[in-house]
Amino acid sequence: MTVKQRLERIYATLPASVSLVAVSKFHPAERLQEAYDAGQRIFGESRPQEMTAKYEVLPKDICWHMIGHLQTNKGKYIAPFVSMISSVDSERLIEEIEKQASKNNRTIDILLEVHVAREETKSGWSAEELRTYLASGILNTMTHVRVRGVMTIASNTEDESVVRNDFATIRRIFEELKPHFGPHFDTLSIGMSDDYPIALEYGSTMVRIGTAIFGQREY
Repeated sequence: MTVKQRLERIYATLPASVSLVAVSKFHPAERLQEAYDAGQRIFGESRPQEMTAKYEVLPKDICWHMIGHLQTNKGKYIAPFVSMISSVDSERLIEEIEKQASKNNRTIDILLEVHVAREETKSGWSAEELRTYLASGILNTMTHVRVRGVMTIASNTEDESVVRNDFATIRRIFEELKPHFGPHFDTLSIGMSDDYPIALEYGSTMVRIGTAIFGQREY
């Protein structure tokens, strides 16, 4: 099955209100071009250097999403062009994005990554940490960062009830945080290749799908 056929199959399952991030990390630019030719415009990368290299050779109307953990010293590489950083998991990283966005005279959209899964290895704020940070008012001083919503990665388990509980939890946090922000706080980024149909039931507005589009990654 071609990339185009796989994409068309996925598009058919997504409501018009849901954005698809094609997780293209570790795949060559030629594969991304195939997806682009099939109509895909949002691509997700996890390494700043890889994203920058692909940005240089691919069409300039692509929206690049940073979906992996971003080290604070790497933000400068993608700040000139990245559309969204969806893995923002610390106050320090927000400050760095603000700094680099300001240098480039841009406002960068971000998602707050919240940890709801059972695995301790997953990154992200706890709900309590996030409440404390928002209450501090520090975020209100950032003029080059725009918080668009939240994201999480559900527990890696075959137990669907656990996955559903994770999605229900992040949905509650999303609704709780909404009043802190304006109408631009509209993104609930949950769901990947294996669990996105369940995520849609919990109001996902953005899914991140890689393997179901590109096949297994080429490391």
